[in-house]
Amino acid sequence: MNASPPVHDTGADTDISSSALSAPTRPVNFLRAVLALGVGGFAIGTGEFVIMGLLPEVARDIAVSIPQAGHVISAYALGVVIGAPVLAVLAAGWRRRALLIALMAIFAAGNFASAMAPGYMSLNLLRFATGLPHGTYFGVAALVAATLAPPGRRARAVGLVMLGLTGATLVGVPIAAWLGQLFGWRAAFVFVGIIALIAVALLRRDIPDLAAPAGASPWRELGALKRKQVWFTLGIGAIGFGGMFSVFSYIKPTLIEVAGLPLGGVPFVLALFGLGMVTGNLVGSRLADKSLMRTIGGLLVYAALVLAMFTFAAHNVYTAAFNVFLIGTTVAIGPALQIRLMDVAGDAQTLAAALNHSAFNMANALGAWLGGVAIAAGLGWTSTGWVGALLALAGIGIFGWAVMSARAGTRPDGRLEAT
Repeated sequence: MNASPPVHDTGADTDISSSALSAPTRPVNFLRAVLALGVGGFAIGTGEFVIMGLLPEVARDIAVSIPQAGHVISAYALGVVIGAPVLAVLAAGWRRRALLIALMAIFAAGNFASAMAPGYMSLNLLRFATGLPHGTYFGVAALVAATLAPPGRRARAVGLVMLGLTGATLVGVPIAAWLGQLFGWRAAFVFVGIIALIAVALLRRDIPDLAAPAGASPWRELGALKRKQVWFTLGIGAIGFGGMFSVFSYIKPTLIEVAGLPLGGVPFVLALFGLGMVTGNLVGSRLADKSLMRTIGGLLVYAALVLAMFTFAAHNVYTAAFNVFLIGTTVAIGPALQIRLMDVAGDAQTLAAALNHSAFNMANALGAWLGGVAIAAGLGWTSTGWVGALLALAGIGIFGWAVMSARAGTRPDGRLEAT
């Protein structure tokens, strides 16, 4: 395994992640394995995003304002940010199937407990705890999928795993939101917990018993943090992707108060957002397999434009709904950043892969918080669009810095310096 990946964006696989785990000792049904991983992602995606469509109900039940209820979103995201590196390092030597099952079991327990939270503080603490396994689950799942994938299809394999998360916004979140409106927001978390238990059973049945990479240890995983390109990639995810969350965290009150959408139309628009995420995930993973760095840069520009449009589109039900679909497609950058981290992490694959989701949930926390700040400052519900566009522009700046740094660190043989 080379410690330093190619700097040039040829669109070809570097085989770094494909050798990160030991090969399975028996034939594996790739589609069933990816489906099992995807059901876990479906549970996590439903649990993460459903609260955004139920903020008014949560706020009313625990007697806080809607922006204060948004702190529940940030608490979960903070759990992901902290849990991903900590659990990835501590579990570096675990066998992959056992680790995935344990993480999903913790997630299930956290959602059942969240459904019983008596108030604001306990709900925030429980959502924080529920978020802890999120990033490590997706990181390990991505590595397993890349290991099992046919040659030249790493990003698409990762995209199939992420399809569980994005598909959750199309199917799981609208169903959970409907249950939350019908039986109370707590029912939505019970629903998520049940899906997570189903995922545990599928993971046990369909995932091969892969060993951790040879020589895996907490200290080796921490080596990822010495690499500048790892930090650049995480920065793009943490800041450049925050715009989607700044808008979507407050999408329900914005559509009702600004666009005049009836309450019954909210699940339909949430489904459009999910359709956008599924579309973006499928298209983005294919583009990433062809030209990784061009895909990342182009999608950041696209996100800035789509988010800025929301400020104007939000005043009409139809244009708002279409724009919400487009905002969902910005998730296309997810598989690309995941593969980029695998390529620049050297032999610290588990931590780097998990940190991708720490970065995305840092974006979740940052976007939700800045969107709430703009609203609380009296700038109006649509101000979240400008907040999102500015975050995307900041991501473009980090991307440009990363490209220049990579070129400056290129050795004569065309490979990156080990930094």
